[in-house]
Amino acid sequence: QVQVVESGGGLVQGGGSLRLSCVASGRSFESYVMAWFRQAPGKDREFVASIAWPGTRPNYADSVKGRFTISKDNGKSSVDLQMTSLKFEDTGVYYCAVGKGQMLLRRTWMQWSAYDYWGQGTQVTVSS
Repeated sequence: QVQVVESGGGLVQGGGSLRLSCVASGRSFESYVMAWFRQAPGKDREFVASIAWPGTRPNYADSVKGRFTISKDNGKSSVDLQMTSLKFEDTGVYYCAVGKGQMLLRRTWMQWSAYDYWGQGTQVTVSS
């Protein structure tokens, strides 16, 4: 049974940093894409960042480029999201998602429907 578990959320002041972690288990994820999405109250879930296997380029939403860094450990089926220069608008529930690598060919990594497995989410609150 596949499980996706996030950790690392919390409350941080604007301008601060936070690191989220996600571990997937239950099968091999070496050829899978791992990503982070987020959802603010009253808003749709939105893409934040994604990464495939070593040697591929990560993808970021324009709103987080230059501030967030995604990294993946294929051996551990884990992905981290280092968030810096946090803004109030970064507040939300952050979800880890895992999906098949075919999405790279289809260029659908920003679509939540491209992902097969999801974590429960972890809350990130940035105070202004």
